[in-house]
Amino acid sequence: MRAITIPEAGGPEALVWAEVPDPVPGPGEVLIDIAACGVNRADVLQRQGFYDPPPGAPPYPGLECSGTVAVVGPGVTGWRAGDEVCALLAGGGYAERVAVPAGQVLPVPAGVDLVTAGALPEVICTVWSNVFMTAGLRAGETLLAHGGGSGIGTVAVQLGKAVGARVAVTAGSAAKLARCRELGADILINYREQDFAAELPGGADVILDIVGARYLERNVRTLAAGGRLVVIGLQGGVKAELNLGALLAKRASVTATSLRARPPAEKAAIVAEVREHVWPMLADGRLRPVVDRVLPLSEAGEAHRVMEAGDHVGKIILTR
Repeated sequence: MRAITIPEAGGPEALVWAEVPDPVPGPGEVLIDIAACGVNRADVLQRQGFYDPPPGAPPYPGLECSGTVAVVGPGVTGWRAGDEVCALLAGGGYAERVAVPAGQVLPVPAGVDLVTAGALPEVICTVWSNVFMTAGLRAGETLLAHGGGSGIGTVAVQLGKAVGARVAVTAGSAAKLARCRELGADILINYREQDFAAELPGGADVILDIVGARYLERNVRTLAAGGRLVVIGLQGGVKAELNLGALLAKRASVTATSLRARPPAEKAAIVAEVREHVWPMLADGRLRPVVDRVLPLSEAGEAHRVMEAGDHVGKIILTR
């Protein structure tokens, strides 16, 4: 088969469309003929040499895909050849085929086309596992989602509103904030012009953070009593000073998580919750995928340039 390889770390030109060995599904795995895959910030980091795949994962980038089941491995039930599916991956989405544990496979949601489904599993599993399973966002609480115009942000806004929360977002342009408003965001903060801590005097019960060190002090200052900060990205650095006294005074918590390296059993549990709680929202329109653009897989380098420029809203998709 063909896949996007990374012979040497570097810029977008480091992505090379090449012939590679065909994957073979092992026990408990499903082989998928890929139709589309979503582009994520982690793919950019992997290309730059900063985020290696976990042991045993395919070496090619791509943390989510959609397609058609080609082969069902030994011991797999519930899936058969020809099923249209999407899947959460540890790697390998930028390819023509991928083998994935069956517990990480989802049906294409009702009302969503096969290509768009390729940009759902990673972002939705990330938001659901962190905002709801880890931070426990509830109706009536306030969620602050940094990077509101990103794939993560556009899903966080909609899921937060769907459960009855008040949602605040940060973004770097009026256009991105306008899109967030269309999705239901209540409080719009331009981080280039406003201090998000000052804009939320009542605090936030849950903060979903993709920035990391640069925002840590202000995030803690912004937390309400009993607030929960979940850090899922490090775009603003990895080291910062944490005031434990401020956490104690607020009875607050800081959690840092990642999804890619979790064992298959944990990923399967997240996928099962997403299928139960989120897939019905896609079917009835409460959650709408936001797609910025669709490019051919052979133009993965251009997709990375778009992501690094930061002008997109929602997801970038690559197709066969």
